[in-house]
Amino acid sequence: MASAETVQIPNRSLFRQPEVCEIAQVQPYVLRSWEAEFPDLGVAKTQGAPRVYRRADVERVLRIKYLLFVEGLTLAGARRKMLDERPSEAPESAALDELLTSDARERILSVHQTLRELSAMLAQAPGKNGEGVEFQLAAPVARPAARKPAPAKRANAAPVKRAAKSKKK
Repeated sequence: MASAETVQIPNRSLFRQPEVCEIAQVQPYVLRSWEAEFPDLGVAKTQGAPRVYRRADVERVLRIKYLLFVEGLTLAGARRKMLDERPSEAPESAALDELLTSDARERILSVHQTLRELSAMLAQAPGKNGEGVEFQLAAPVARPAARKPAPAKRANAAPVKRAAKSKKK
């Protein structure tokens, strides 16, 4: 039985199901049963279109075949073993931590907080903000760095009403 290392996989990015079956030397029904156990195996572009597989999927099919036929594992055992073989996510997150500066972190947290506030505002029913007016989107107003105090308004000043002009017939 050929292992995954000795099988030659053509240098392409996508493969059709018959090609994968030929490379792995398995029947199509076997490949379909493996897809049921490994849902992320294979890609269907559109409904009714033939299944296509990435190169990584073909390598996984060969690995599954090896685990089942050579090591004698069940499908569940093969799934557990493949999950255990995945590299841990800690090195990736460490690299991400190095890339993010404190300024970038603050901006991300600010965006996160703003999104939470928007979500809370959109979740409210109209008129719940105490004004009885529906929510309206408006562009943010840029505020200058240093503002002069506005002149004080007269407290007892009443608004001026203008008389309506009458139309002459």
